[in-house]
Amino acid sequence: MEDIVPDVVDSVPKGMLQVLYPGNLFVEQGNELTPTQVKDEPRVTWVSPEGEGSETLLTLLMVDPDAPSREDPEFREILHWAVVNIPGDDPRAGYILAEYVGSGPPLNTGLHRYVFLLYRQSRKIEETLPIIKTIRKGRLNFSARDFAAKNRLGSPIAANYYQAKYDDYVPIRNKQFTG
Repeated sequence: MEDIVPDVVDSVPKGMLQVLYPGNLFVEQGNELTPTQVKDEPRVTWVSPEGEGSETLLTLLMVDPDAPSREDPEFREILHWAVVNIPGDDPRAGYILAEYVGSGPPLNTGLHRYVFLLYRQSRKIEETLPIIKTIRKGRLNFSARDFAAKNRLGSPIAANYYQAKYDDYVPIRNKQFTG
């Protein structure tokens, strides 16, 4: 997990998110998956911190800090998914700020990190119009740090990540964008 410090977070979160893609593919602290394998939204689970119940609200983010490449992260970060106001431990019951978009690293840019972050909310986050999966606007130059600061989230309480590089699914994925 040290691979995401300091590019995405200031320190390694204590908790571990369990991320499972269709086909029984687990995200395991930097393992390599392909864009084809991660094209569909994963199931994300975690153990709620002790003493917290369903009244606790959480935020789940997924970002790529390596756009267009790790050596030249000009668009750091790209927002791939954002769910806020998650009650307890069920992300499907939260509000989607940005619909899930799978990995799409450009050709010849090497491995990109795709980082899942879980934050404890201090208050409900305003539910604005979501960024739908076919829209790029609002995804480039996203900052998990700035989002956390703006919404008084503090440091993430759990994380996990995988790495991916270009495969033949990327052009198919990119044709889905309309704006």
